Amino acid sequence: MYRAYGLSLLWILSVIASVLAAPKTTLPRPADPFADPRDDPYNPLRYIASNTLTAIAFSSVIRLVLFVAIAQSLCMWKWGAKFMLSMTIGAYTFAFGIGTRFGLHSHPESKGIYIVEYLFVVLSPCAFIAAEYVLLGRLARHLRCDKYLLVTSRRITITFISSDITTFLIQAIGGAMSISANDEPLALAGSRVFLTGLALQLLSFLIFTCIFLIFLYRVQKYQNAIFTKDKALVWYKDWRALAGTMIVSCIGILIRSVYRTIELSEGFQGRLATSEPFFYGLDTLPLFLAIMVYLPFWPGRFIPPFTNAIEKQNVKDEVKTSQASTVEQS
Repeated sequence: MYRAYGLSLLWILSVIASVLAAPKTTLPRPADPFADPRDDPYNPLRYIASNTLTAIAFSSVIRLVLFVAIAQSLCMWKWGAKFMLSMTIGAYTFAFGIGTRFGLHSHPESKGIYIVEYLFVVLSPCAFIAAEYVLLGRLARHLRCDKYLLVTSRRITITFISSDITTFLIQAIGGAMSISANDEPLALAGSRVFLTGLALQLLSFLIFTCIFLIFLYRVQKYQNAIFTKDKALVWYKDWRALAGTMIVSCIGILIRSVYRTIELSEGFQGRLATSEPFFYGLDTLPLFLAIMVYLPFWPGRFIPPFTNAIEKQNVKDEVKTSQASTVEQS
């Protein structure tokens, strides 16, 4: 829960710092900013956000993402799973970031609105990813199958959350440098820093996804009784439904991460960066699906709160597993 608040604070600080650091553009202003936005130096998007086609998408996307955020809040209140709070907060900030694009429609030259929109839209998925990291650790401990993770549940949470925060900071610094710079060398350096953060985040999440899939394979192979322990229940109450939900969510995040990495490799004025349909189809839609799928399969319905007794037993199991592996190696 504290990680979610920490990410939110980092968002706010990075946005404030970027807005304050943004220099004024000194190039000649076009007579009509709506006439030819592609060649307008004051328009960072190089297109007018929310045209006839995307106006419908705007209203629909914001309502849907906000609906998911509110629904997740209600699920957390009813079934628990506060460890998913970062995803819920991320959904609110993502909806807020998309909402600011309405301001860019009326004021396409506003660098302040663009900075707020860009950082909230681009950095919100870091909160989604953080929730995935914590969820796998919780699921492994709930099943008492830590030994089938390539690393223990405690270490996997700490390691990948640390990676998420690090890549978040790299992206925030790079994004702030590039979108607030006026000279080309600084903007290029910022985009490269940002691209580094995105690439590292993609690599980290790809490794995490592989660890998750290997975990499921090992549980099915070596602990089939645990793997099928809920087979007598209806399918949507089977813990494997939650595992399947995680797979779908991970795929959505991976699609978005690959898109953003390719987009930044082309530069801020590349085809992907200046095409709004790509933004909705390869960024917004996959992320929406990644968080929406948890509504019917909220983790709190499958993973009960950890009591002190359960926590102590899990620690004992981890110690026994570690001792057994040490004896086998010796």
